[in-house]
Amino acid sequence: MLDPRTHAVRGDLADVRLADQVFAPHYAAALPTVVTSQATLYGDRTRSEPIGEMKAGDAFEVLELAGDHAWGRAPATGLVGYVDRTVLDSAA
Repeated sequence: MLDPRTHAVRGDLADVRLADQVFAPHYAAALPTVVTSQATLYGDRTRSEPIGEMKAGDAFEVLELAGDHAWGRAPATGLVGYVDRTVLDSAA
């Protein structure tokens, strides 16, 4: 069983890189982005559970953009969560 805190997998969506390890109704390829200003990484969509901090220049792999948040993985820490999408810019 994969740990959703460190593996980008939810009931409805998973990172395509995990397709050989988990079944999901949908898979997404990571979109590399860069954090433009300090941001909190949250463990849930309501952003009530902070699980980490990211600083400007950190990479973030987006797997879903919805409303004002993005869901994905922070490679530096290996954590998966939600971040305010306004602090993300496409990777150079």
